[in-house]
Amino acid sequence: MKTIRKAVIPVAGLGTRFLPATKAIPKEMLTIVDRPTIQYIVEEAVASGIEQVILVTSAGKSAIENHFDYDFQLDTVLKDRKKHKLREELNNISNLIDIISVRQKEPLGLGHAIWMARNVVGDEPFMVLLGDDLVMSQTACCKQMIDLYDQVGESIVAVQRVPMEETHQYGIVEGQAMEQERTFKVDRMVEKPVPGTCNSDMAIIGRYLLMPEIFELLEKTTPGHGGEIQLTDALLALSNRRGMYAYEFSGKRYDAGDKLGYLKAIVDFSLGNRELGGPFREYLRKVCADM
Repeated sequence: MKTIRKAVIPVAGLGTRFLPATKAIPKEMLTIVDRPTIQYIVEEAVASGIEQVILVTSAGKSAIENHFDYDFQLDTVLKDRKKHKLREELNNISNLIDIISVRQKEPLGLGHAIWMARNVVGDEPFMVLLGDDLVMSQTACCKQMIDLYDQVGESIVAVQRVPMEETHQYGIVEGQAMEQERTFKVDRMVEKPVPGTCNSDMAIIGRYLLMPEIFELLEKTTPGHGGEIQLTDALLALSNRRGMYAYEFSGKRYDAGDKLGYLKAIVDFSLGNRELGGPFREYLRKVCADM
């Protein structure tokens, strides 16, 4: 059984839900407290033992690559001004992990974006992390999935429970509980089911552990809604071919691609910040008391 060494992070989306903020900067560079959302995603991969990250980019996304690159001019300025702690932090970011970029030249959907990484990933299982989903947890979400993979040896999708009236907003998994805790063998996957047509409340979030066969299936997948190649279609085909598991991860997920979800993430990550948590909590109490 091959080790999970690589992670694909699609960052080619236009970020239309955050316009006009994303007109000039990538949505992945919007900050949560003191760092861009993409850094949290990459740090989760690093904490999970991933050795290489493949960013699937598009035009206008160079700021993401620059963020993880070494900036000689900035480093020199910080050195001259004796900003040693900040200089060390920025150097740690540039040395965080081996990062490779591939370009998605056409906006053909998530499935197509992942397919573009096929030549870099090669013939080995890999992680996919979506930049819109932040997960706050004691053990990195990806690490939880990799630990399960070591037991089951097959593809895994991360899921969370959602209210039944909201299932039409997600890809939903139906499956049978396994002996492993919080683990289900996938029987069926439905993308945004019509209300009343699905009995499950297990919604897929933006974390996947996939076998390399997914690339062959993505290549054969015909465009669906909006002319895009849907990842869910290929996932269903993969689950029928060799089995797939759903894992109800431990932690709290934030949809950072949604304005309200983004604000919730800012509040919770701020409260957990060592330097800002205390003062920010007091500020929130005062605001709530004055309302």
